[in-house]
Amino acid sequence: MEVLLEAVSDKLIFVVIGFCFVVGMVMKAITTIVTGQAREKSRREIAAYIAEGTMDPAQGERLLKADVSAGRNACG
Repeated sequence: MEVLLEAVSDKLIFVVIGFCFVVGMVMKAITTIVTGQAREKSRREIAAYIAEGTMDPAQGERLLKADVSAGRNACG
C-alpha cells in the first residue's frame, strides 16, 4: 500500500505543476484578449470624439501614442 501511495504522489506533483502551468497560460491569454479589446474600444472612442469635433486631432494622436504601462508601474 505504501509503495502505491509513493508512486501516485510522485506522479501527482507533475500533474499539479502541469495544471498550474496550463491555468497560468489560460489566464495570460484572457488578460491579453481583454487588454486588446479595451485598447480598441478606447481607440474607437477617441476617433468618435475627433469626428464630432469635441477633440482636436493632435490631442487624439497624443492620447493614442501615450504609454499606458508607465502610469501603471508608477502607482503600484
